[in-house]
Amino acid sequence: MTTLDPCNQFGLRNFYDAKHDMLTQLQHLGRTELVGLDQLLNRILADDVHSPIDVPSFANSAMDGYALRAADVSEAAHFSSQGLTLIGTSLAGHPFTGRVSEGECVRIMTGASLPLGADAVVMQEHCQVQDSLVIVTSAVTEGQNVRYPSEDLAQGECVFKAGTRINARVLAVLSSLGLEQVYVYRPLTVALFSTGDELKTPGQLLGPGDIYDSNRIAVRAMLERIGVKVADYGIIKDEPDAIRHALISAASNADAVITSGGVSVGDADYIKQILEEVGHVGFWKLAIKPGKPFAFGHINDTAFFGLPGNPVSAAVTFHLLVRPALATLSGETLAPTVTLQAQALMDFKKSPGRMDFQRGIVSTQADGSLGVVAAGAQSSGVFSAMAEANCLLHLEQDRGNVTAGETVSLELIDGLYW
Repeated sequence: MTTLDPCNQFGLRNFYDAKHDMLTQLQHLGRTELVGLDQLLNRILADDVHSPIDVPSFANSAMDGYALRAADVSEAAHFSSQGLTLIGTSLAGHPFTGRVSEGECVRIMTGASLPLGADAVVMQEHCQVQDSLVIVTSAVTEGQNVRYPSEDLAQGECVFKAGTRINARVLAVLSSLGLEQVYVYRPLTVALFSTGDELKTPGQLLGPGDIYDSNRIAVRAMLERIGVKVADYGIIKDEPDAIRHALISAASNADAVITSGGVSVGDADYIKQILEEVGHVGFWKLAIKPGKPFAFGHINDTAFFGLPGNPVSAAVTFHLLVRPALATLSGETLAPTVTLQAQALMDFKKSPGRMDFQRGIVSTQADGSLGVVAAGAQSSGVFSAMAEANCLLHLEQDRGNVTAGETVSLELIDGLYW
């Protein structure tokens, strides 16, 4: 008989429904600024970018070799055996200014302008040079090893859509278009604090029952990796007045507020209660593991996200829920999550009732397929296993235990902002 997770039965929202409802309640703030090329990395485009030029803007060589007329070196051509007369050199930035006529060729380097009259480039490895004659040892077709104007991008073509995050690849393209500055959305300001009398800042001495505050450090790092300005309010004691003051102050000075801890059902968990007093609770408690006690709401017009206190739960719910929410607020268009299929190489424990995002290590097997094992203990308080993981398994809400050999879905997390 299947045993349901006892936490799943009352008041838990389906993960996908809750995420959809949350995102529909948010809209991007739309504040823009004109920023120079050297400050664009990790910013979000506010406008579509159209190419102001053809790329490339002139026909050029894709190889080091010789520019020539393809008709001169066809299999039946007279000059293919007699040799072509070398009449000059075309270098990148120093084009050959003459014209290639019948029986002639020009030494050319990669990226150099194709001379007038030439319609192909033969690789230097397929040539023999004798004084001023070049003998071509293989047939050449028109257009061979030539990059034509607008082959990459045509003038006026839309290159990037608004909402694109500018990474090194995007930055390289913007630079190749000669764009000195573009409009981007202003970075979000996010207020962040942890709650808990037991929390201490690294460097302080621990008393009985104390722990170091790792959640705020991790979340701040994840926020900074996505270009968010962080207003760090530190650690707030489990005192209603202190929490109330921190929430009101944070909401009045930021675009979003993120807290860690205080959203469960313990005697000192005040976040939900105070959020109901000063703002609005959109939902609280989700049918997911880890991360059931996650809260979303608003304080006036400022979005609020209450992360669980357990370190793994905080990191996973930030990735699954807060990250896409911040993308909506900032105007960023996130690509849909790519999930892969892998074979479980061991048993995974799971009870039906909540969607389970277990931490795993996926690798390529000898036959080319993907196999996955657990990244250590799956307790939501064990972050060392989270640090080893390179993927999150997506185990469906109604699914039970996974037996070795079964197929599971997963997403890669290695190399992301965490």
